[in-house]
Amino acid sequence: MTDTPRPWRMPNTLLILFAACALAALIVPWVDAGYFAEGEPISLASYRAAESALSVELFAEDGERGLINALFEGFTSGSRSGAAIGVIAFVLLVGGAFGVIRATGAVDNGLLHLARITGDRPRLLLAVLFTAFAAGGAVFGMGEETIAFIALLLPLIERYGYPREVAVMITYMASQIGFATSWMNPFSVAVAQGIAGLPLLSGAGFRIGMFAAFVAVGIGFTLWYASRHRQAVGAGSGELEAAPLRWVDRLVLLGVLAAVVWIVWGVVARGYYIAEIASQFVALGIFCGVVGVIGGRIDSEAAVQAFVEGAKQLVPVALVIALAKGLLYLLGGSDPNAPSALNALLHSMGSALEGAPVLLAAQGMFLAQSVFNFFVTSGSAQAAITMPLMAGLGDLVGVTRQVSVLAFQLGDGLTNLLVPTSASLMGALGMAGVAWTRWIGLIWRFVLVLMLLAAAAVALGVLTGLK
Repeated sequence: MTDTPRPWRMPNTLLILFAACALAALIVPWVDAGYFAEGEPISLASYRAAESALSVELFAEDGERGLINALFEGFTSGSRSGAAIGVIAFVLLVGGAFGVIRATGAVDNGLLHLARITGDRPRLLLAVLFTAFAAGGAVFGMGEETIAFIALLLPLIERYGYPREVAVMITYMASQIGFATSWMNPFSVAVAQGIAGLPLLSGAGFRIGMFAAFVAVGIGFTLWYASRHRQAVGAGSGELEAAPLRWVDRLVLLGVLAAVVWIVWGVVARGYYIAEIASQFVALGIFCGVVGVIGGRIDSEAAVQAFVEGAKQLVPVALVIALAKGLLYLLGGSDPNAPSALNALLHSMGSALEGAPVLLAAQGMFLAQSVFNFFVTSGSAQAAITMPLMAGLGDLVGVTRQVSVLAFQLGDGLTNLLVPTSASLMGALGMAGVAWTRWIGLIWRFVLVLMLLAAAAVALGVLTGLK
């Protein structure tokens, strides 16, 4: 009797990240770490080589760096308003809140009615949602916030027979395309322009045209993919039967709508971020739980259990986020004034670009920003670390500072669709139940198209003397 060979499949995301951590642990001790002198502008001249390379042990004590310590260090890194601990808390609380909402049955009933209303025009619905989330990314830097919307839209996407990754495309992917091509994003463009000494919102006309072109390409790809992979079960809205909406359904749905308005207002008018938004979803979960209990849909014990189950489903996402930040910990962190292998990499990329022709240097800056985003996925943090160097480097090789900002925002934003070190991406995929390895397999060709378009936009900026 012969054994049937098992079909090959991509390894779990956690295994891939742990392998990356192990590789970093082997390489980092052989890399000459460096830092940028404190109190001086970040530039090639302010770079200093550390006295010794960083050490990485298998198991570390007393605050040293260790491979086995990476997961815990990743979990506890960041702050309440950023990755990892802030994003992990956000993901778990949003998952719990939507567990309660789903338990009331109101969202399913409401989405069934929405499907009947849109009838045979789901493509229009997808295009409108894609545009809305792209605008959210462009105007106020929407990223992590899309995780909650994925949970809200998943039932509708599946009712139409579309695969779950379409929910990620019309929310997270759309927001990052908007983020990358924004003319006013306060977390990337505004920070980068401020550091580069440019007027805020300068170059807006060029960027608005770029935004429109990239969003059109994104909608086209999403509609093509959704249509190609649509299942027959959702092909006709006439097959969907919805029970009459009761007052419980209407009140829960009104609560969801009010929470969305509250969140958008808070982000735009009050500067709310992860901590406030997570608490808003907790409030929504409590409200929907109370309504469900009063309306007889669930009892109080079931409401609490639904919250726990909703959070439990996203524990694997929390582990991925933590291990991604653990990789950064092994590289020495992202502090430009502390010795790290990451600072050495940044200095090497800057040195390689010095003296290159203008067009080539601009493309090199775009590539460098794309690579650097694997390690520092925060737009504002990447701007703070790289823009002082890249702006000065642009002056040396004849690249305008506006083009330097353009290279930064495109390199930073578009690679957010791929890198497993992005807590927002991993949270969005986890909420949709899509493995990162599957996502890469279906999206890499489209991202390559976006990167080629971005390279063309950078070249156009150079040729037109964008200022």
